[in-house]
Amino acid sequence: MAISVAVLVLLGPVGPLDLDPLVFGLLVSAWSGVGGLAGFGVAYAVRVRSLAVFGIRRTTWRWMLLGAGWGVVALVAKGLVILAITGLTGYDSNPQGVYFDTAASGAVGLVLTLLFLAVLTPIGEEFLFRGVVTNALLRYGPWIGVLGSSAIFAVFHGVNLILPAAFVVGVIAAEVMRRSGSVWPAVAVHSVNNLALPLLVLFTGASLPS
Repeated sequence: MAISVAVLVLLGPVGPLDLDPLVFGLLVSAWSGVGGLAGFGVAYAVRVRSLAVFGIRRTTWRWMLLGAGWGVVALVAKGLVILAITGLTGYDSNPQGVYFDTAASGAVGLVLTLLFLAVLTPIGEEFLFRGVVTNALLRYGPWIGVLGSSAIFAVFHGVNLILPAAFVVGVIAAEVMRRSGSVWPAVAVHSVNNLALPLLVLFTGASLPS
């Protein structure tokens, strides 16, 4: 996480290597997936075990459809949580606004944002946080495994408005993985949840106010 923050600060608008906003937005969109896969790769190399240990095993279409359905539930649930927080506190700063700006920048930005947010990031983050972290904590019981890994997942997203939303998504994804025995339905949860943003931009042209 510290490395991720350092790289994004270095390349971001306030860093010494100031990038074009579109390029920076795409970098941010891709970074979670790349970082997640890198973290998973380290865990796999250290353990030298079968991929099945991390829940990377075949599953059924039924579980994939259930995962997609729970992704919709996660999307609605996190939306309600964010609405409740903003209603109670008045705090509505969205640190992920760069995703909207990048997706709304044109066809290339939209397609790449969709691929990064709905494909790369779900695979990378689920392999790391559910495949590695949740499975490691499940030895202490389902409560610690699901809630503990979800808390770590949430903190990874920063102490901001996204933290409680990420926790909600993490709990649902972790429980789906625990029950299915495979990380792929959790990837479906995450993918459907993340797909909402680029689709919103595609069909409405929406963007966050500056």
